[in-house]
Amino acid sequence: MAVLTMIGQLLLALTILVGLHEFGHFIFARIFGIRVNKFYIFFDFLFPLPNVLNFALWKKKAGDTEYGLGWFPLGGYVDIAGMIDETKDASQLASEPQPDEFRSKPAWQRLFVMLGGIIVNIILGVLIFWGVKFVWGDEYYSKAEVNKAGIYAYPLAQEIGLKSGDKVLKVNGADYGDFGEVRAALMQENTEFTIERNGEIKQIPVPNDLIDKVATKVPFIEPIMPFKVGEVTKDSPAEKAGLKEGDKIVKIDSTPVVYFQQFQTELEKFKNKKVELLVERGGQQVKLYPVVTKESKLGFRAQSELISSTQKYNFGEAFGVGAKEALSVIPNQIKGFGRIFKGHISAGNAVSGPVGLAQWFGSYWDWERFWGLTGLLSMGLAFMNALPIPALDGGHVVVLLYEMITRRKPSEKFMERTQQVGTFILLTLMVLVLFNDTFKALFK
Repeated sequence: MAVLTMIGQLLLALTILVGLHEFGHFIFARIFGIRVNKFYIFFDFLFPLPNVLNFALWKKKAGDTEYGLGWFPLGGYVDIAGMIDETKDASQLASEPQPDEFRSKPAWQRLFVMLGGIIVNIILGVLIFWGVKFVWGDEYYSKAEVNKAGIYAYPLAQEIGLKSGDKVLKVNGADYGDFGEVRAALMQENTEFTIERNGEIKQIPVPNDLIDKVATKVPFIEPIMPFKVGEVTKDSPAEKAGLKEGDKIVKIDSTPVVYFQQFQTELEKFKNKKVELLVERGGQQVKLYPVVTKESKLGFRAQSELISSTQKYNFGEAFGVGAKEALSVIPNQIKGFGRIFKGHISAGNAVSGPVGLAQWFGSYWDWERFWGLTGLLSMGLAFMNALPIPALDGGHVVVLLYEMITRRKPSEKFMERTQQVGTFILLTLMVLVLFNDTFKALFK
């Protein structure tokens, strides 16, 4: 069920994003009087082979356009008359250009058609971030709340000199209010934490290549988290042993438990074994004997007892905050690519495909997280499509800008060749990303 929930969230997000991206091309084509033969969510053929396994799950003709839902869930497309793309080649454009075809329109109009998907994805990203900020605001752990007990330093953090119980006072010499800023600082170069340990102030520099290890989901730091039992998974060892939501675990075997990270560490000692838990429930202490799974799990969600802060925004404030956060995604993507080229992070760890994206959404449905990730992906899709790679929108834009500057239109044969090269590059990247994704999911 958890896997189906992850897949369902990813498919819904991609359907929204791809559908509206293609709508961007569609609407600009219609504005300039260009005929659109097809508008499909997903492909109705075996991509990238337009003449193989041609069938749709649903389709309907309205005017000149056939609208449909394809069977191959890898994107979507609009078939714009007179344009070379993944659905046609130069041989299909041998006849004289018609007034309602893409190729007969001025370069500036064709440019807007190609930018349409990117424009809509940016607008969508801003609108989603706006809505998330207005409905849910920002929930976070404040510096003051975290520093009551300090941070929990995982082995990776211990390698650079951090210790559990350290209190992070500043990040790169600046104060902060939201603990999320501490973790976000790992995306920056030459980061330095100012910490307090046993009354002594210390500076802890963060190696630039640390982000490569963090990107593989190796834990780094978290607030030390006192906890109680949250939702208990049905048919899990926790449920079978009688653990209930609201219970407070005070001992595991003979070891007192104060915070969740400590509990996790102790639990790892009992893989595939029965363990004794001392639990406080309604003012009484109860002993339970669950069997720990081979993954060192019992099957419940920990409910943090840290007191979170929430910043609420009115309608206007939410737009300003949401737009700023949405638009920051693109420069952050550029910085991320820069760090790949500098060798701070490997491309394999920096890039996620369908498996990694599904894991981001998680095993249970949370609308705030769903829309937050969908907004993030919308901005990411805009950035990726703007890259000057043939077959992507950015590749078409480069050719059109060349035409507008030189007033020389590339031949349709040239466009066909660049489309083929671009498609090959994209397919190769997709195979590599999918392999890398699967390898990380299975072996890391």
